[in-house]
Amino acid sequence: MSGGGLLVAGTTSDAGKSVVTAGICRWLVRQGVKVAPFKAQNMSLNSFVTREGAEIGRAQAMQAQACRVEPTALMNPVLLKPGGEQSSQVVLLGRPVGELSARGYHGGRQQRLLGTVLDCLEQLRGTYDAVICEGAGSPAEINLRRTDIVNMGIARNAGLPVLVVGDIDRGGVFASFFGTVALLSPQDQELVAGFLVNKFRGDVSLLEPGLDMLHGLTGRRTYGVLPFRHGLGIDEEDGLRVSLRGAVRESVVAAPVGEDVLRVAVCAVPLMSNFTDVDALAAEPGVVVRFVDRPEELADADLVVVPGTRGTVRALQWLRTRGLADALRRRAAEGRPVLGICGGFQILGERIEDDVESRQGRVDGLGLLPVRVRFAREKTLTRPEGEALGERVEGYEIHHGVAEVLAGEPFLDGCRVGQTWGTHWHGSLESDGFRRAFLREVAAAAGRRFVPAPDTSFAALREEQLDLLGDLIEQHADTDALWRLIESGAPQGLPFIPPGAPA
Repeated sequence: MSGGGLLVAGTTSDAGKSVVTAGICRWLVRQGVKVAPFKAQNMSLNSFVTREGAEIGRAQAMQAQACRVEPTALMNPVLLKPGGEQSSQVVLLGRPVGELSARGYHGGRQQRLLGTVLDCLEQLRGTYDAVICEGAGSPAEINLRRTDIVNMGIARNAGLPVLVVGDIDRGGVFASFFGTVALLSPQDQELVAGFLVNKFRGDVSLLEPGLDMLHGLTGRRTYGVLPFRHGLGIDEEDGLRVSLRGAVRESVVAAPVGEDVLRVAVCAVPLMSNFTDVDALAAEPGVVVRFVDRPEELADADLVVVPGTRGTVRALQWLRTRGLADALRRRAAEGRPVLGICGGFQILGERIEDDVESRQGRVDGLGLLPVRVRFAREKTLTRPEGEALGERVEGYEIHHGVAEVLAGEPFLDGCRVGQTWGTHWHGSLESDGFRRAFLREVAAAAGRRFVPAPDTSFAALREEQLDLLGDLIEQHADTDALWRLIESGAPQGLPFIPPGAPA
């Protein structure tokens, strides 16, 4: 017998589907329910490697942690990794299967994946008491409905009730709720059970008349009003929650343990991937992390991070055009700390041979590390463990570039020369002891009287965030009604709201 299920859809992208899904998962697991997350198709440059070596969206890995289970490829069978405005790498069941244009994907390939997606969902429902599915964008994208496999396409085929999340902080939430339902076909509308308001500020009693009118107009109830909370943008899919020069994750920088703060500048390279690597730095008291795109913004930085990217050669050209490449060279010559991660590590090397990603052949790197990189067609997907700076380190690797380290001091899988460091390992800074040792080195080189906090646990902070998401659901949603949806499906007899989807 298959377990229960629910699809969390949204009126827009970034309405809060990922965090609401995680919150429902954490609430359920605290009730003793065996639950798993699922997203049929994800478009994101933030990805993760499972224990079996499969690449999935980072958001689904976070949701699996909310469920207190190991993430697997079944939880995100299709991952699209944009490589530009017109094409994406298609990752199927954790392995890349090729590059496709948007037209090629939506023109037929997507619909052919429906059977695979449904099979993955059915396997999860056969194993777990409940599966909480996340949609993508909006279910009312009428231009894409014919080939949809992630919103109403999966809901219809799997008989899932649908909860529509709206971000009231953006404004227009009532029109968005009504319009979303009214643009769906009668068959799709039958599965839309109701709404969940996200990011509400103020007195809920002032909102209630509108919710009552929405119920009267649509015949569908609102299952909860979640208040606005800072710092819940964990492991986002598509981009930064903050402006380019805003502090990471709207986080409030805690007072430093030592006399100084430590300033970290992250180069906001094109097609930036796994920028979640710097979350662990931002979690440290006294560490200020900012994204930058101008060379003068590196001047007062104690550490500059060149992050991962899905377009290494394109990012290298961007750094040169913006004047950041010269600024990085000056820093290295002055012995000021620079850290390159994955694509950023490749950029810091001597030479790149790329006939796979950019197809530009041999390209000179910045020459800050004695490393030569050759792009292989096979993608490296591993979960390495090792030691650096006298501390145990865990990470994960997602890259086509194969690095040949010619000299320098060993550093994880890469090397360091002076205060220039490079590695392919994502997530290494989440290892608390290693992060503290690395920050002590950075502070010494920068001449800062910064002292890492002795007790910061990134894993514990992540658990606190997930528990806070679970609290939001438990305290501000009708959990009894949510469980009835998950267990029994959408209510019968929901009215049709015209005009419905166009023919």
